[in-house]
Amino acid sequence: MTGFDPQRFLRNAPSDPGVYRMIGEGGQVLYVGKAKNLKKRLSSYFRSQVSSPRIAMMVAQIVQVEITATRSEAEALILENNLIKSLAPRYNILFRDDKSYPYITLTAHGFPRLAFHRGGFTKGARYFGPFPGSVSVRDSIHLLQKVFKLRTCENGVFDHRSRPCLLHQIQRCTAPCVGLISEQDYAADVRLATLFLEGRTSEVINGLTDSMAAAAERMAFEEAAALRDQIRALQQVLHRQYVDSGKEEDVDVLCAVQSEGLVCVNLAMIRGGRHLGDRPQFPVVDGECSTQDVLLAFIEQHYAMLPLPGKIVASIDAALVRTVLESLGKQAVVTAPRRPMEKGWVEMAERNATLAIQARLAMSDRSASRLEALQQALGLTEPPARIECFDISHTMGEATVASCVVCEGGAMKRGEYRRYNITDITPGDDYAAMRQVLSRRYEKVASGDGVLPDLVLIDGGRGQLSMALEVFAELGLAALPAVGVAKGEGRKPGLESLIFGDGRPPMHLSPESAALHLVQEIRDEAHRFAITGHRAKRGKARIGSKLERIAGVGPTRRRALLATFGGLDGVRSATVDDLCRVEGISRTLAELIHGELTGGES
Repeated sequence: MTGFDPQRFLRNAPSDPGVYRMIGEGGQVLYVGKAKNLKKRLSSYFRSQVSSPRIAMMVAQIVQVEITATRSEAEALILENNLIKSLAPRYNILFRDDKSYPYITLTAHGFPRLAFHRGGFTKGARYFGPFPGSVSVRDSIHLLQKVFKLRTCENGVFDHRSRPCLLHQIQRCTAPCVGLISEQDYAADVRLATLFLEGRTSEVINGLTDSMAAAAERMAFEEAAALRDQIRALQQVLHRQYVDSGKEEDVDVLCAVQSEGLVCVNLAMIRGGRHLGDRPQFPVVDGECSTQDVLLAFIEQHYAMLPLPGKIVASIDAALVRTVLESLGKQAVVTAPRRPMEKGWVEMAERNATLAIQARLAMSDRSASRLEALQQALGLTEPPARIECFDISHTMGEATVASCVVCEGGAMKRGEYRRYNITDITPGDDYAAMRQVLSRRYEKVASGDGVLPDLVLIDGGRGQLSMALEVFAELGLAALPAVGVAKGEGRKPGLESLIFGDGRPPMHLSPESAALHLVQEIRDEAHRFAITGHRAKRGKARIGSKLERIAGVGPTRRRALLATFGGLDGVRSATVDDLCRVEGISRTLAELIHGELTGGES
């Protein structure tokens, strides 16, 4: 595992339905999933045994998990679908298109057919969904049959009927196959069904309510009762989806929530009518400040450099938002949440802002307690506010890379991570590599240009630590506390030894120690950051040498390939057709290049 602490995260995860995003290094989205109960679903990923090697590989790369709570599992499905389309996560191999999701379709026909659909879309037909599962689609079709009496038979059956079928006899179809309803009247029923499936239920239900009232006035009580039952059923057939408006609209939903001394501004983005998730922000606030002032400040800064969406829905006075935008020389449609859809968006945004505050508070408490535990364990005068950790990674001396990761205030500060390419040393000499990276890192610090950490962790034993202490002494930083983290027997977590340079014996902390957990997290993050850099460097070197060895790919074609695809990784991921588009690359040569770089993989 990386520095991500799943057990701590799960203790604060909500039990709401919603969507989760597994985030890897550099903010890359690894996987998007939905859950009826987020806590239970996420717990399944962090057990001792997972469902497949693919999932285990994904879990090993997680550095963060983001969640968006929704109002229902159905909403979670739609949001998951939207995010998969927009983010294309690496591990969502089963969800590359909409073929996994069931839809309701109205076919392109003079008398459109109401049908269950799963698969690719056909031009001219209309599709409604996706739905949580096939049962909800079939139940919806059954109800729509009763209300609108649209045909469900295949075209082959429709074209060869000579008399009405059983569905007409039980009042589930108006029998357009034998001309018992005109195309115009059937189109009116199709229009009502379409309005309902688009979510414009009020128009449909109001019409049925008027018909029910008219039937009651005529003393046709059985007809009125049937219409009443239809209205009730229609109100239940489709849950209102607050993550898909059914309109091609771009909306930013803004709210601010204050709780336990923290203010969270949450931006929910609706693009093309689809909810694309939330972005909670935690501004730095000096003194007391209202949520309205914080939100207005966010709006001023956020939209100063970014284009405005078609509409902004804000949880504060719309006039104030417009005034701020006008001061930036910009105008937008700004409104308070009035429609049910808009109220649903704001409610979701506020709920997710509250969850973000709870998660941040839990992380802050955990960080403070772990830093205090580390201070006591190492005998420091105060908790180390800034910790830097170093690791070396190579394969038999090839492509040596050193990493430096930073932990500030008990949290990893990824923006300050650095990698160092190690050169001009004997391949495989870890001591020389450690000397080089520490010298390069702290020469500027010693001259006053840079931040001096409160503690340095060295991933290694006494030899690596001794090298670090030599470098610090040479640079005039001998007072800088440094500790080596030696792997335990069998490299098992919990058996690490802390090595000191002042003559103290190695320290073995309890596997339950909060101090050890912090050290492990930082050390593991340094290892992960080093090894990913090493693998990338090694892979590029090996691909580059392969490219040079391919017959027919000289310097000119090699430069053209690298320029076209933006580097070696791009060349390797290109298809044969992509390679053919490069000047001077024939299909035969493209197939040869593709085969050499991918090892024949398809």
